[in-house]
Amino acid sequence: MKRIIATAAWLLAVVGGRPCGFIDAPVAVAFSQEKTDVVVYGGTSAGIVAAIQVARMGKSVVMIEPALHPGGLTTSGLGMTDSGDKRMVGGISREFYQRLKKHYDNPSAWIHVERQQYPWYRAADDAMWTFEPHVAEAVFSQMLAETSVKVVTGQRLDRATGVALADSRITSIRMESGEIYAGSQFIDCTYEGDLMAAAGVSFTVGREANSQYGETLNGNQPRKNVHNHRFVKPVDPYKIPGDKQSGLLPEIEKSGAGEDGAGEDGAGEDGAGDHRIQAYCFRMCMSNVPANSVPFPKPRGYDEGRYELLLRNFEAGDHRVPMHAALMPNGKTDTNNNGAFSTDYLGGNYNYPEAGYAQREAIVRDHEDYQKGLMWTLANHPRVPAAVREEMSKWGLAKDEFVDNDNWPYQLYVREARRMVSDYVVTELDCRRIRMVDDAVGIGSYNMDSHNVRRYVTAEGFVQNEGDIQVSPGGPYLISYRSIIPAAGQVQNLTVPVCLSATHAAYGSIRMEPVFMILGQSAATAAVLAIDQRVALQKLAFADLRKRLLADGQVLDLPTDIRQAIGYLKTQLPGIVLDDSDGRTEGVWSVGSTVSPYVGTSYLHDGDEDKGGKSVTFRVTIPRDGTYSIRLGYTPNSNRATNVPVTVTIDGRAELHRVNQRQIPSIDKLFVPLQMAALSAGQEVMITVSNTGTDGHVVVDAVQIVAAQ
Repeated sequence: MKRIIATAAWLLAVVGGRPCGFIDAPVAVAFSQEKTDVVVYGGTSAGIVAAIQVARMGKSVVMIEPALHPGGLTTSGLGMTDSGDKRMVGGISREFYQRLKKHYDNPSAWIHVERQQYPWYRAADDAMWTFEPHVAEAVFSQMLAETSVKVVTGQRLDRATGVALADSRITSIRMESGEIYAGSQFIDCTYEGDLMAAAGVSFTVGREANSQYGETLNGNQPRKNVHNHRFVKPVDPYKIPGDKQSGLLPEIEKSGAGEDGAGEDGAGEDGAGDHRIQAYCFRMCMSNVPANSVPFPKPRGYDEGRYELLLRNFEAGDHRVPMHAALMPNGKTDTNNNGAFSTDYLGGNYNYPEAGYAQREAIVRDHEDYQKGLMWTLANHPRVPAAVREEMSKWGLAKDEFVDNDNWPYQLYVREARRMVSDYVVTELDCRRIRMVDDAVGIGSYNMDSHNVRRYVTAEGFVQNEGDIQVSPGGPYLISYRSIIPAAGQVQNLTVPVCLSATHAAYGSIRMEPVFMILGQSAATAAVLAIDQRVALQKLAFADLRKRLLADGQVLDLPTDIRQAIGYLKTQLPGIVLDDSDGRTEGVWSVGSTVSPYVGTSYLHDGDEDKGGKSVTFRVTIPRDGTYSIRLGYTPNSNRATNVPVTVTIDGRAELHRVNQRQIPSIDKLFVPLQMAALSAGQEVMITVSNTGTDGHVVVDAVQIVAAQ
């Protein structure tokens, strides 16, 4: 009966011309309650792995996927695996990528392109990390078919009243169809955290302030946007160029820019928290094989004005092709956002995490129309530079992908929605290994990666993007078991491996599909052990969980070549220490962490660009009379400048110093002394680091003022 309902809903979706990843709720039917050991809600990659693990451990399990195609983004276009350190991918997650490799080892898998022409196939590797969507779906289907997992598609949770609770435990969940699934344990593997939220578990949406958890990459970040994803030319934001009263072009926010959207700096306060989440897009699978390519469709109700900002950016001189077409097997791509105006739809998703199903579907349609219109514009509009149109003419949608959805991806890339708030919140400090846990159930290693969240009007009257963060954690880091279970006193039999307890900054790294699969397996293992031991998940003996996870191939320990700590907290150092985030920046600085040691979680560097246009100024008020050593902190490297100007100003008297940042700092390999000064309580010392006239990269990590002994 379940399959009949799902199929009927799919037919309605196709006939109605709607994305077949979404369905109308079936007519309510009286169903008998179905009991199973573990109920997995959400057939994402994490959900599939969780269900497989439960079955392999000998328990009954049902996996419920609200849409019609399980696999989440892994089967919906995200074929360029953001894996970070691949040594950290173990268990069923690695098995999946190994099975992909086995598929591509077969010469018959290469239909449109010769295997030797594809650069990412390596015969000696044990796994394949780039793949076609339909191949990923076939591999997942095979893995599920080998188990006793019961797969249900096309069923959505009744989020209003569909979760039955007793004594802090979920007893059953009811779908909109009326069908009920009872179980001993539940796992929420949705990208949205719908079951978690409906069960009353604490969560948050948006960006925390940096101050909340002692981070540097969270909250509002107008100065950290990297070159690839920002406007690099001055572009007028107004409907009538130069006329503030005409209003702003689409997708530019008025907040911070006055009621009429003009006149004030809309950058906002650095590090301030807000409701915003990183932008969504569809990861299109394109093809450059003419026999396997269809033209980009012109969307219903195409509005040229929606792309005026894109066209003006071209006319301002930015002729970058605004997409990143990562090559997949057989002449296909995983197409991602790139440039100032691209596939990411900034601001179009703010209401998505907590919206009802109808509103979510409208948001998804809006994203689809936006992205289809973008691609059609790039391929056809006369105001697009000829070179860009020529490049776009090589591509179309892959004809043999998403064949029941007009070759369009089934799943919108929900990069971030709700995030649980539990007894342990993974933060930037965990990613940096400044803080280490002893209950790891998985390891992450990818960049702390947030896409832009908004566009605003600068003080100069031009448009700019904000929210993009691309910062390496400097190696693998541990993810706590406590971050995938609710806080003590909340639900006792629910694990949340996707919308886990993490800040916006940390989630930007964790949110990679291999990590979701790793955490899905760990969540499932914990659920089964909790059943066997008849305990709440919060009371489960971690030693037992760790033993089973290791036996099943999970990687839970950092490799020996990764240093335990590469950063110092300010409180660990003597004197007055100001980190780079405490300084006032001029110009656009980038955040780095590849060279250690350093103070905090990162340092600033000028990218060896815009010489004379960048500076960082620190102001320190002296607490008591004394003689003080004034110092600058930086990380040395061979590409650094040898002549960095550092000006120390006391009572209006300025003294210029030149620092060779290729040399290792003499004090604890962190700081170089600038000058000694006799200072009085209440005096202010100002230290300014500039990149004027420098002959390499300029780095600013921290300043330190220490009383002489």
